[in-house]
Amino acid sequence: MIKGYQINYQNQNVSILKGIDVEVGYGEFLAIVGPNGAGKSSLLNVLANEIKTDKKQHILFKDKILTDWKLEVLSKHKAKFSQHNSQDIPLLVKDVVMMGRYPYFHSQPNSEDFKCAENAMTDTDIIHLQNRDYNSLSGGEKQRVHLARVLAQLDNDVTHRLLFLDEPLNNLDVKHQYKTLELIKKLTQKKNTTIVVLHDLNLAAHFADKILLMESGKVLSYGSPEEVFTQEMISKAYQFPCTICKHPVNQETMILFG
Repeated sequence: MIKGYQINYQNQNVSILKGIDVEVGYGEFLAIVGPNGAGKSSLLNVLANEIKTDKKQHILFKDKILTDWKLEVLSKHKAKFSQHNSQDIPLLVKDVVMMGRYPYFHSQPNSEDFKCAENAMTDTDIIHLQNRDYNSLSGGEKQRVHLARVLAQLDNDVTHRLLFLDEPLNNLDVKHQYKTLELIKKLTQKKNTTIVVLHDLNLAAHFADKILLMESGKVLSYGSPEEVFTQEMISKAYQFPCTICKHPVNQETMILFG
């Protein structure tokens, strides 16, 4: 689905990403994890074609060089949720969500666009907020509005769509953290691909198919949650002691720090 080879990135002569290889297939949910400053968001932005590097030809999307895609076509195949969204948008919630449908119409949205936006608002539990001013919402509500926007963008008949999310759980309560990850999981189960930057290792272990653990701009470990989330690897990445145990009910991996 998307492949990156020997990805390197520098910013103001500071090396951010160092020789990263990554490959995510159809129907896979990849969680990128690691301590602050590890390069997680930078890697996501490079893969999403939002950071220009000297060797973009090393990134392939659907076996095609990423920079060879026309933007108007690419926008129907992939969407990205950013952790830094504007907090001041003088629009109604439903109009912000409709921004996700911009690739599909030129002047006015049609009935299909309205339907897609409504479905996305329902899925993200903001349909009751659709006529509210965006600026009147809480941080968590704004977060869900932007999630609805990117989901509306990918509501189409394209096969094997790609969704990037950079820390989508910020400001969300526990209920909506789980509902958000369940939505993402549901999308990948339809043979789409999702790459998500997460901080909560236990949620990553519960929902993701693959984990990419980063440290200092490099890949420290890459594989299934069981392969990556070992006491040795996590303690090395975070430089903090941890314990790995099994949930007493479902036997899933649990990570306890301290």
